[in-house]
Amino acid sequence: MKKVVIYSGPMCGYCEAAKRLLNKKEIPFEEIDISTEEKKREEMLKKSNGMKTIPQIFIENFHVGGYEELRDLENKGELNKLLSN
Repeated sequence: MKKVVIYSGPMCGYCEAAKRLLNKKEIPFEEIDISTEEKKREEMLKKSNGMKTIPQIFIENFHVGGYEELRDLENKGELNKLLSN
């Protein structure tokens, strides 16, 4: 399974929703809290082409986007395919 990374922050409902979806599907992920690590915030901005909102979700080098994009992939049946390719 490909590596999943979520850039998140405190008090973020969309971050929590994304983590719930991944946990429900038993998909392991690395969470990076950008509120405590300035260099990780800069890393997220660079990888996401300047997207400042959280969460920002990546599967390997593929930028999923936020929770809504993750949910859309799941609803279309594309999330499992993306994780296994």
